[in-house]
Amino acid sequence: MVHIVKRTKLFMDTVVEIKVVSSDPVTEIEPVIEQAFSAFRNVELACSRFTPDSELMKACQQVRTHVPISFWLFQPLKFALEMAESTEGIFDPSIGNTMEYYGFNRHYLTGEISSNLASDNATYRDIVLREQDSTMYLHKPMVIDLGAVAKGFAIDIASQTLLRFQGFVINAGGDLFAGGVDEVGQAWRIGIQHPEHKDHIIDTIEVSNFAVCTSGGYERKSKVRPDIHHIINPNSKQSPQELISCSILAPYAMMADVFSTVVCLYGLDHGKKLMIEMDLKGILITSKLHVERVGGI
Repeated sequence: MVHIVKRTKLFMDTVVEIKVVSSDPVTEIEPVIEQAFSAFRNVELACSRFTPDSELMKACQQVRTHVPISFWLFQPLKFALEMAESTEGIFDPSIGNTMEYYGFNRHYLTGEISSNLASDNATYRDIVLREQDSTMYLHKPMVIDLGAVAKGFAIDIASQTLLRFQGFVINAGGDLFAGGVDEVGQAWRIGIQHPEHKDHIIDTIEVSNFAVCTSGGYERKSKVRPDIHHIINPNSKQSPQELISCSILAPYAMMADVFSTVVCLYGLDHGKKLMIEMDLKGILITSKLHVERVGGI
């Protein structure tokens, strides 16, 4: 007999749903789901920009010194810096100060405002990671934002826990990994949310053992400036407007997560070119609601 077990919890300002399909007894499935949720807890404790006592924010307070950091912070930060290097700073995790300026600075549970005196001209090049002793060194004061990698990283760690099951989906607010097959032995059918109608699906795809992550300007708007959303070009300090939704398929959620942001920043033509170069598939939606499928999906 096949069991379908679904559980939800709140982490990272997102409802995280884990769905498992397995012939194992429910009593054996539930503890493994709990273990998978712990990945989100650990990543949030390490990487949150909104909690003053998170590992990230404590480390950001220590400038010009080598600060030891955990695996839970080192790995997503390392990946973010690699992406910053490869995009020549169009994607830049040092953008936290700008995010705070535009009002993206309230903790989703407490409403508490995060704040930190940061240098206006800090860039990713002012962050140095040292592999041999897992330390972070900041040349200038800054607020690091890992919003484009942390959720994907948590999904990837959680998915490793669930690989023993016939099928599973970890869905963190539209960023997800679909493993194995669904309850009828088919690939998972995933809906892409309509950017202007929250309860509608604009397109669907079928995936198995793949991540699908979506970034879009419709998700979080600035209360300070209505034309600004949570994806911001660090050079112009403006939000891209050409693409309003970018859904990327990749073998890993952290990869899909960051590339959905990068493609949004690049725009349609440059974004498509990057996807083809990286052999990525996806669905891009323009501000005129034109749906563009990339990579033969």
